[in-house]
Amino acid sequence: MRVETIMTTELPNEPLPTVEVSTTEIPTAEISTQEIPEREASTAEVPIPEVREETPEVGTPEVSAPEIEKPEVPSSEAATPVVAAAVVQEEAAEVEEEPTESFADLLKDFEKSHSHRAKAAPGAQSRQLEGTVVSVTADQVFLDIGYKTEGVLPRTALERNGEGVKAGDVFNVSVTGRNQEGYYELTRHKVAQVRDWSAIEAAFAEKLAVVGTVTEVRKGGATVDIGVRAFMPASRSGTKDAAELEKLVGTEITCRITKLDVTEEDVVVDRRVVQEEQARGLMANKFAEMKEGETVTGTVRTLVPFGAFVDLGGVDGLLHVSEMAHSRVAKPEDVVSVGQEVTVRILKIDPATKNISLSLKQLQAEPWATVPDRLKVGERVKGPVTRVMDFGAFVEIEPGVEGLIHISEMSWGKKVRHPGDVVKPGDMVDAEILSVKPEEKRIALGLKHALSNPWAEAEKKFPVGSQVEGPVTKVMAFGAFVEVAEGVEGMVHVSEIVADRRINHPSDVLRVGQRVQAQVLAVDAVKRQIKLSMKQLVPTSIDEYIAEHKVGDVVSGRVVEVNGDSAVAELGEGIKAACGVGKAGVGAAPAGTAAATEGKVDLGALSSMLKSKWKGNAPAAGAKAEALATGQVRSFKIVKLDAEKKRIEVEMA
Repeated sequence: MRVETIMTTELPNEPLPTVEVSTTEIPTAEISTQEIPEREASTAEVPIPEVREETPEVGTPEVSAPEIEKPEVPSSEAATPVVAAAVVQEEAAEVEEEPTESFADLLKDFEKSHSHRAKAAPGAQSRQLEGTVVSVTADQVFLDIGYKTEGVLPRTALERNGEGVKAGDVFNVSVTGRNQEGYYELTRHKVAQVRDWSAIEAAFAEKLAVVGTVTEVRKGGATVDIGVRAFMPASRSGTKDAAELEKLVGTEITCRITKLDVTEEDVVVDRRVVQEEQARGLMANKFAEMKEGETVTGTVRTLVPFGAFVDLGGVDGLLHVSEMAHSRVAKPEDVVSVGQEVTVRILKIDPATKNISLSLKQLQAEPWATVPDRLKVGERVKGPVTRVMDFGAFVEIEPGVEGLIHISEMSWGKKVRHPGDVVKPGDMVDAEILSVKPEEKRIALGLKHALSNPWAEAEKKFPVGSQVEGPVTKVMAFGAFVEVAEGVEGMVHVSEIVADRRINHPSDVLRVGQRVQAQVLAVDAVKRQIKLSMKQLVPTSIDEYIAEHKVGDVVSGRVVEVNGDSAVAELGEGIKAACGVGKAGVGAAPAGTAAATEGKVDLGALSSMLKSKWKGNAPAAGAKAEALATGQVRSFKIVKLDAEKKRIEVEMA
C-alpha cells in the first residue's frame, strides 16, 4: 500500500513551492491495516494538485519548486516493519492536523485573484493588460489592472491630456514597475515579460520592450536581469553620467533587446531607445493638443544666447529673447533662469519641423496703448541710450517704449558723421519729443533741441564786418567751413580765400583743422548761414597807401571819372579816391602850376607831369587853368582816410 502526504509552505510575496513527498511501498503482509482504515479513507479524499503560484511583482522570474524524486527503499529497510509503521503513523497524524478548509477552495481563490495570468501567451508573456479607470487626478489616472494594488498612468500618456476620461473607461496598459507609494507604474506601450530563451527570442524578433532589473554597474555599462543576464551599454542607458547610472541599481527599467546570441548567451539591451519612443509618443500627443494662441505653463530647461528652451511637458518650445519683455533684453538670464516655471503663450506651431515659438511679453500689458496720453510733442524726456546705429541712436523713454534720435537731430551746426561720436550705449541723455506715432510704435526725438540754439544770437555776436577766428572743419569744392563758435559754422567761398591769384580748389590753400581768420560778410540766422572772407583781411595796396599817408597830404593822381560835382581819382595802381568838384575845381590850376606856386616840390606829381608831357598831355607852362576832365593829371589833397572801410576822400589842391 502507498500513503501520500502533501506538504505546502506559504511564503510571503514569493511563489508557493510544491513539495511532493511519497512514501515507500510497504508489504501489506507486515502491516496491520485495521488500525488506520479511517485514515486511509481520509487521505484518499485529499486532492493532490500541482500548485505553482506566480507573484504579482513585476519582473520577478517564476520559480518552480524542485521536485523530490521518490527514493527507492532498500531491501534492508523493507525488512523492518516496525520503523515503517511508525513513519506512516506520524505522517497520518500530520494530515489530521491540517485545517478543515478544502485546498480546492484555496486553489480556486488563488486562480481567481490571478485571472490575468491565464490570458497571457506562452513564452514571452504579454504585459498588455486591460485597465479600468477608477479615479482621475490633476496629473494621474488610477486604473484597476486586476492586481491587489492599483496602477497609475500619467495623463500625458492619453490623448488631449486625458480630457474627458472618466471612471469606467478601459485602456490597454503594461506594467513597468512600482513607484514610491507602492502603485504599479503603467504605460500604454506593449511590454513583454520574458520567461525563457524562447520568450527572449520572440521579444527580440518582434522588437518588444521587456522589463528588467539593474543588478550592478560594470565597465562600460550595467548588468540587467531580464530573466537572463543581459548587458546594457552606458551610452544606451538614458543617463547623463556614471553617478546617475549608479542610481539605477536595484530599480526596474523598460528596455529593448538589440543583440541576441543564444549559443553564447550574449544579450544586449537598450533603455534609451524605449525612452525616445515614449518621448516621441508624448510629443505627438502634445502637438495634437496644442493650439496657437493658447496659454501654457512650462519650466525653463536651458538658456542660449538667443533665448530659452521651455519644457512644456515632454515638448520643448523656444522663448526668443525678443519675446521675453516689451523692453530691450540684452541677455535671457536677465529675465528667466533655469528651472523657473513660466507662463507663456504659443505664437506658432510648425508641424513640419515640430518647432514651437513662445512669447512671454504677449501676456504683459502693451505699453504703447497709452503712449499718446502720457507723452506729448514738445515735452522733454530723459533716458538711457540702448542702441547706436548708423542712422541714429535709440533711447528708452520708459520700459517697453523707445524713441529714435536721428543723426541730423544731434547737433545744431556740427556735422555728425556717426552717432557714436556724440553718444554711447548707456549714456543718459535729455531729448525733446518731435513726433509720436503709436500705430507705428515710433517716437522721434531731438537731442539738439534740448540744448540752447547758438544761432539765436548769431547776428549779435557776429555782426557784418567783424573779424572771427576758428578751425577749418570741412573742405569742399566750392569752399571751406570754419567753426566760429560751438555749433556755429561759417563758409569761406573759394573766391574769398586769396586776393592775389585764382585757385582751383580750397585744398590748395587750406586743410582740415587749420586755424584761420576771416571777416564776416553776411549773416542769416534763419537759414543758419554765415558768409566769410579771408582775403578781406590780407593787406592790399590801398591798405599800404593809407598806412603811408595822412590827412592833409597833397598827392597827384589821374582823373578817371567825372559825374557832375563829383569825380574819382586814381592815386596809384588799384588805389582810387573820391573827389568833390565844386567852384574850387573850376578855376583850379594844373598840377604843375599849383606845385610851383606853393614852392613845394612833389616828386610824385613831378613824375606824373613828366610822364604826361612825354605823352603830349601836359599843359604848357603859364597856361590857364582848365576845367576838370577825365584823363587829366591833377594834384589832390587828402581830406579823409578810413582804414576799416578802405576809403580815401580827396579835394582839388
